[in-house]
Amino acid sequence: MRKSTRPESVYMTKQATVHFHRMKDMPSTHLLGTGTPMCAGCGGLETLHTMYDILGHNTVFVNAAGCMTLLSVYPFTPFRGGWLYTSMASAPAGAQGVRDAVDILMKKNKLSAQEDVEVVVVTGDGTAYGMGMSATSGAMDRNLDFIYLCYDNEGYGNTGQQYSAATPHAALTSTSKGSHGYPGYKKDLFAIWAAHNPAYVATVIGAEPLDLAKKIEKLQTLTGPRMLISLAPCPTGWDYDPELSVEIGRLAVQTGVWPLKEYIDGEVRHTKIPKQRKPVEEYLQLQGRFRHLFEPQRDEPGIAEIQARVDDYWKPVVAK
Repeated sequence: MRKSTRPESVYMTKQATVHFHRMKDMPSTHLLGTGTPMCAGCGGLETLHTMYDILGHNTVFVNAAGCMTLLSVYPFTPFRGGWLYTSMASAPAGAQGVRDAVDILMKKNKLSAQEDVEVVVVTGDGTAYGMGMSATSGAMDRNLDFIYLCYDNEGYGNTGQQYSAATPHAALTSTSKGSHGYPGYKKDLFAIWAAHNPAYVATVIGAEPLDLAKKIEKLQTLTGPRMLISLAPCPTGWDYDPELSVEIGRLAVQTGVWPLKEYIDGEVRHTKIPKQRKPVEEYLQLQGRFRHLFEPQRDEPGIAEIQARVDDYWKPVVAK
């Protein structure tokens, strides 16, 4: 089993070279095939496209049960390489098996260094924030050399958008209805993962492709657990027209609702700080799940609470 040894600095395997400066630097062809039964406008699929294009053919995806299960429906698959399906709580264990198998074959000279693969776990927020957290924690404690992509659509999207530990305050879901929506608050998965001191943790979003590409390129220079949380705008679960996915994704960043940041070598750095944050209501009012905050009359206290929580997050960040 390939392992990395702490302290954090030894996770770096080679000097990072940033190739992605402009949109024209992005890959011009896509490895992930078309024609899948995924929902139109899926923000998670937007992130997966970019990740696969940059990582390349030598990638094995370990897919926990969830929305992305719909990518490979027997006998068809959009992947050019390996794909393994697991239950919600066991994707990191599946990744361990793939990583160990490849390492053993390479040690026996049955695979060359050029045939080595990146092992990528792909799960939704229901798995990452909840059902699969213990398995993921164990994988990080073992310093498993893998990449973890959580596409966070803030609910159990594959089964009808029930609320999850990632659901934001006041959002309507199929299990948090009523005049006030979900009464709880979104779990801070970034902080939980960073507390494990892995090689890398970052928040990303498909609507900010350059930030996403730079982070994927950076994690390729590292070994050990490399964790990505991608906000995944969901037309079906969030109740909006699919053509608005990119706009909603950008507004999540511009309003400060979704901070883009990374954890590496024990430090957190924000990779994109809005110069002048837009009001959160510009993000909220495009989504049917927050319609009750604006119709039949504005819920000023509800909107103000969400805005205040975002403001409180950014105060210490911009004060540095």
